Amino acid sequence: MKINPKTQFLILGILLLLSFIFILPSFSGVPSWWKGVLPGQKVNLGLDLRGGMYLVLEVEADKAVETTLENRAQRLKSDIADLKSTILPGMKIALTVPLEKSDLLKAKISDVKMKVVDTKIKDGQFTLIATLSEKEISEIKNNAVTQSLETIRNRIDQFGVAEPSIQRQGTDRVVVQLPGIKNPQQAINLIGRTARLEFKLVDDENMKKINPQKLVEDIVKENPKAKDDPVILNKLLAGKIPSDDEVLYQRSVDRDTGYVTKIPILLKKTPLLTGDTITDARVREDYQFHEPYVAIELNSDGAHLFAEITGEYVGKRLAIVLDNTVYSAPVIRERIPGGRAQITGNFTWDEARELAIVLRAGALPAPVKILQKWTVGPSLGEDSIHRGIWAIIVGGVLVVGFMWLYYGISGLIADLALMLNLIFMVAILAAFQATLTLPGLAGVVLTIGMAVDANIIIFERIREELRNGKTPRAAIDAGYSRAVITILDANVTTLIAALVLFQFGSGPVKGFAVTLSIGIITSMYTAIFVTRAVQEFILEKRASPQTISI
Repeated sequence: MKINPKTQFLILGILLLLSFIFILPSFSGVPSWWKGVLPGQKVNLGLDLRGGMYLVLEVEADKAVETTLENRAQRLKSDIADLKSTILPGMKIALTVPLEKSDLLKAKISDVKMKVVDTKIKDGQFTLIATLSEKEISEIKNNAVTQSLETIRNRIDQFGVAEPSIQRQGTDRVVVQLPGIKNPQQAINLIGRTARLEFKLVDDENMKKINPQKLVEDIVKENPKAKDDPVILNKLLAGKIPSDDEVLYQRSVDRDTGYVTKIPILLKKTPLLTGDTITDARVREDYQFHEPYVAIELNSDGAHLFAEITGEYVGKRLAIVLDNTVYSAPVIRERIPGGRAQITGNFTWDEARELAIVLRAGALPAPVKILQKWTVGPSLGEDSIHRGIWAIIVGGVLVVGFMWLYYGISGLIADLALMLNLIFMVAILAAFQATLTLPGLAGVVLTIGMAVDANIIIFERIREELRNGKTPRAAIDAGYSRAVITILDANVTTLIAALVLFQFGSGPVKGFAVTLSIGIITSMYTAIFVTRAVQEFILEKRASPQTISI
């Protein structure tokens, strides 16, 4: 397609102006008014160039379904005193009551929106197996992943990482990229912590009758895994402690040595209050011992409930449980209005800050598991940038030199198009805030070589037309018009391959696909339209356009 050279230069001028506007923030500081008036996006550097941490997390969404089943069982227990519940494989729950209460259980099951799968009668006990509808299970799982993503994003934002990338991948995975992170382990602790806060009563009455310490020691001797897993521990304790109780470990820290010990403590299973009602959490200092603690504030509903709880259970111990670990269990001296409480536990300042962040950001709806983890040091990233830039420079110089020596002035025109192509590529990366990775730099180097392919095809076609006796103007017209179809075929197939790589490839492969795709599009414009406009402009300005340097 032929366009008037003046029109082409006008379009090119506008594109160059827009390109410099988008490129400038990436390479130099811009005044404060710039971002309010003009685009301020930068080209983001990937972790392999900037350094940082890359994580692939799996959200254990099945746990969110199990939590929902347990919560609905708790609602039934408020109406049926002798109800016992057990989570079964396959996202099912077994509800057991004395046989005489079977009709009551059947009548109440629909109130909590669970469907009956099976029923059994054994030894005077009626057991009903229930589950949720497939649609609700799917919604709970999807919501768990979505909420986990937002919770992780909130935690990272408060942690202070600049330009993080948190994205959903597939049905149950979250990809986290933290550029420039200086303490990877602290970030992992922050991201992976479930942070489920609960307030539970200590069963001091049964603590006197039962020795939890002795029970746990006997069980751990036979089953060492129970030492670190409260779920396994309480399954093995079934029948040895009251059915509505559980044993958790209380964290105890020696003030002098900092040594942490875990002491078994007997609690009521049902939480009186959860962390869902927290509106704020801040680190404060205990001026008596000069140690940090976390002060929390509750919303109006939480404040009202907390006042009722502390008023009803004066003289009893209220355990503050975070992720199945008891951090403190103070005695309630009086009713506490106002919705303010504090969590103590001989924290370090870093531990207290992490705890405050996760409480402010909210609990994860389900545990997350780290599937992949790798880190890149900043020095390695800088070395990659330098090597990548040198590769671009060396590759560019070789291509420019070859085109100039082989095609003369026409080769220099192609070299000009190549430089414009690089400018447009960087501008598009900045405009769409794409992330430039090490494979992305490889895509840039490859594009440099590919960008002149179109001009080589055109120039060889023009040479052929000149050998056939055509004038320079006719040869240029024929060369461009007849070579365009071949160029389009070659570039479109490469573009399709790049799009497939982007759709199905992993992070590094996507970085390569992004720069390759952008380079193909920009090189087609510069090689076909810009070089033709320059060629025709030169012919118009020459006194005797009977020859052409090609």
